[in-house]
Amino acid sequence: MKALFIGGTGTISTDVVALAQQRGWEITLLNRGSKKVPEGVRSVVADIHDELAVAKAIEDENYDVVAQFIGYTAEDVERDIRLFRNKTKQYIFISSASAYQKPLADYHITESTPLMNPYWQYSRDKIAAEEVLLSAYRKNGFPITIVRPSHTYNGEKPLVCMHGNKGNWQIVKRILEGKPVIIPGDGTSLWTLTHSKDFAKGYVGLMGNPHAIGNAFHITSDESMTWNQIYETIADALGKPLNALHVASDFLARHGEMYDFTGELLGDKVNTVKFDNSKIKRFVPDFICTISMAEGLRQSVEYMLAHPETQTPDPDFDSWCDRIIDAQRAADEAFETSIK
Repeated sequence: MKALFIGGTGTISTDVVALAQQRGWEITLLNRGSKKVPEGVRSVVADIHDELAVAKAIEDENYDVVAQFIGYTAEDVERDIRLFRNKTKQYIFISSASAYQKPLADYHITESTPLMNPYWQYSRDKIAAEEVLLSAYRKNGFPITIVRPSHTYNGEKPLVCMHGNKGNWQIVKRILEGKPVIIPGDGTSLWTLTHSKDFAKGYVGLMGNPHAIGNAFHITSDESMTWNQIYETIADALGKPLNALHVASDFLARHGEMYDFTGELLGDKVNTVKFDNSKIKRFVPDFICTISMAEGLRQSVEYMLAHPETQTPDPDFDSWCDRIIDAQRAADEAFETSIK
């Protein structure tokens, strides 16, 4: 069985490639060649956005699966349909669970939950891409499978609700230094993290699965934790107390300055959702998540502490956090003064 992965070296796809190899798939990666290709994996060095170059590179090839991990827009999938219309038995598109209806009508999320997100362009682009693919399936039989991951990680950085442009380290650093850490809302909304090794079990189970054609699936853990619990777990792994400061999510979104927290917060992370994974378990009976959120968070903290190259300071985000915290405290003090 042959699979072409477009991308294949990212947070999610690396473990999918590894598991597919273990299960006997012949894997080819199509990317720009900026990262080392795993042993035993073929490589096609090309930019997927250069349609003519890709068409030439694969003109003599056919695949059982084409796995698209770096498609984001309707234009991306329209190009892929042209490239792979007669070259694959299955095209798997990575969409996003953030595409599910916001504001929430129901916290219980199934694959039939409507797709709508007025807060985040990223999500709307994914929805538009799904619509193109569904149309191609219905009209022309293009063999699609849509996968909607939620917050998936690979154990190399502790996942937080919000961070700056240089990654998560600055949050870890603030905890280590005893500085206040912003948690949106009151921190009691539930969130689901899924380790990429667990995600890979569901994804690889869909590869070459004839029942998956024309279907959409989310692949997530059944476990949830509050954001308070997530940050407390990180602080415990660091051996430090958590100095949490809760700030209203819409305030953070309004005053994000250079950060687009409207989409990431109001359109995703501060909404309590519970994913119904019965569909993926029905199609892939051996899918089960075995890495708990607490275990994965602790592993991520340990990895980051052991790898100085991941510890990228972000003074701009640190300064922004301090300004937000000062504004929150000033508002508290002003109110307390007004009632004396």
